[in-house]
Amino acid sequence: MDFRTFEREARTAFEEIPEEYKRGVDGLVISREAPAHPTLPHVYTLGECLTEDHPSEFGGPDTTRSVIALYWGSFRELAKREDEFDWEGELWETLTHELRHHLESLAREDALEGVDYAADETFKRDEGLPFDPWYWQRGDDLGGGVYRVERSLYVEQVWTEERFREVEAIELDWRGTRYRIPRPAELGDVHFVWLEGLEGEEQTVELVLVRRTGWLESLRGAVGLREPVVHESTAVAEPIGPAG
Repeated sequence: MDFRTFEREARTAFEEIPEEYKRGVDGLVISREAPAHPTLPHVYTLGECLTEDHPSEFGGPDTTRSVIALYWGSFRELAKREDEFDWEGELWETLTHELRHHLESLAREDALEGVDYAADETFKRDEGLPFDPWYWQRGDDLGGGVYRVERSLYVEQVWTEERFREVEAIELDWRGTRYRIPRPAELGDVHFVWLEGLEGEEQTVELVLVRRTGWLESLRGAVGLREPVVHESTAVAEPIGPAG
């Protein structure tokens, strides 16, 4: 998909989202850039929610303003590696993902910043308490679906239920090596897979499998109107060759 087509599709998708989900969003920026991760090869940032809070004793769309940025160059780089790259699906997923970040900013009712929030949710998860299943997205965004919360790293992959059922194994690139794990039995809305066997890796790494949803279902989940289905499992990652 060329830049002009991508820009047209992105703006059409943005306009189709009801205004109630865009309160406080000042616009959509489409860039030709392909922001790359500084150390992880083939990892790119598809989009960002650029949020600025203005001092006020009241939180809301009048004090929390955001701009959604989409990076066409990053989509192009990923498309080079996948013969059947789903431009429209990835665009929708990235757009709703960044809008969810904005909605979470609007809903914040305490002074915790993103990383602190993610650390608290990690503690809740470890203690078996109810937790925000998308908490890792509030940690340090390293780009390309990779996040860090304290000493844990999370690698996000988005799957449709249909595609998930078609494969027998799931592959991922990590620090220059391509790995394979058996496909878990269930996808759910979010499935945390603890990865064992990553060569030379001292930090905890989890592959997070996220079910692709329509924009309305995704945003309803973001504001707590639907209880998400969350799974956890462990898998041994088998190295199968160089990344890419």
